[in-house]
Amino acid sequence: MALLIDHIGELVTNTEITRLHDAAVVTEADRIVWVGRSRDAPAADHRIDAGGRAVLPGFVDSHSHLVFAGDRAPEFAARMAGRPYTGGGIRTTVAATRAASDDELRDAAGRLRTEALRQGTTTIEIKSGYGLSVADEARSLRIARELTEETTFLGAHVVPSEYAGRVDDYVSLICGPMLRAATPYARWIDVFCERGAFEEDHARAILTVGRAAGLQVRVHANQLGHGPGVRLAVELDAASADHCTYLTDRDVEALAGGSTVATLLPGAEFSTRSPYPDARRLLDAGATVALATDCNPGSSYTSSMPFCIALAVREMGMTPAEAVWAATAGGARALRREDIGVIRPGARADLIILDAPSHLHLAYRPGVPLISHVVHNGVTL
Repeated sequence: MALLIDHIGELVTNTEITRLHDAAVVTEADRIVWVGRSRDAPAADHRIDAGGRAVLPGFVDSHSHLVFAGDRAPEFAARMAGRPYTGGGIRTTVAATRAASDDELRDAAGRLRTEALRQGTTTIEIKSGYGLSVADEARSLRIARELTEETTFLGAHVVPSEYAGRVDDYVSLICGPMLRAATPYARWIDVFCERGAFEEDHARAILTVGRAAGLQVRVHANQLGHGPGVRLAVELDAASADHCTYLTDRDVEALAGGSTVATLLPGAEFSTRSPYPDARRLLDAGATVALATDCNPGSSYTSSMPFCIALAVREMGMTPAEAVWAATAGGARALRREDIGVIRPGARADLIILDAPSHLHLAYRPGVPLISHVVHNGVTL
């Protein structure tokens, strides 16, 4: 069945012709089959009159942690009262996640996925990382795979309590039994390369073994301070280095000179009262930038890509057009996908209609529910 969306006031395509006015899009099954002017649009089985509203590609959230149990609101309150974020609360979520049933984890992750979809996120990456045992990492990924094809094995999130003082033993577990259990359900492997988590040598070993097992690489890098994470990501041709809050000139040059996307997560800075990444510095150097939510219970409990766009414009030096591109095409680059984040024939039929005449309103009207319609895989939600 074909769907026509016409009388689009502003169509953001992320192609050579960035924006069209009085435009139309036709989808059939799960693909876009035609893009052009409303007056030239072919007939279709169903029609949505956009009435001058803006249409964008669906948001691509390339960094989230949706499979977890428990709540860390008291930790958030403590941060707002002045306690710094160290990442130590991850172990609190690990304990709650291990104690939860499969159905409890499935229901909680499903609610967050639905919440994100209603806000325009048509593609989402979901990590493990709150199980940190062979069985719990495998089941986290199995549940994540029910919600998305973009799943990431993050057994190297932190060292669990039972391995305190035995980091080498835990790395051996990750590289052996845990990786074998996770690989059937994962596309990606990730490491939190940070002080208090995993040092460079351990991170390199885990990522190298994961890549040899057929997983593609992404890295949590340079969130809490300067470190080797970004350069390690570029060295290993990772699809994405995520956070990128503390960067040296050498880090910026590495990102600009390679294919690794700098994925920025402003929700984390908002929630931890940390300095925001300098997106302007990265963009001016020629690096590719993506935006993602980092949705997780501790440091960024938001599923809203529009909120992250508004933060990126207000706090990170991005223009509204740059932020929208980073939240759509940039996220697709961070997942090494060419079929999403763009509106052109052959791409996935993932579209959002704003209750606004322009993409500018996503930053201009922060906190306002502007998503009027979501088309996901050709189906209007």
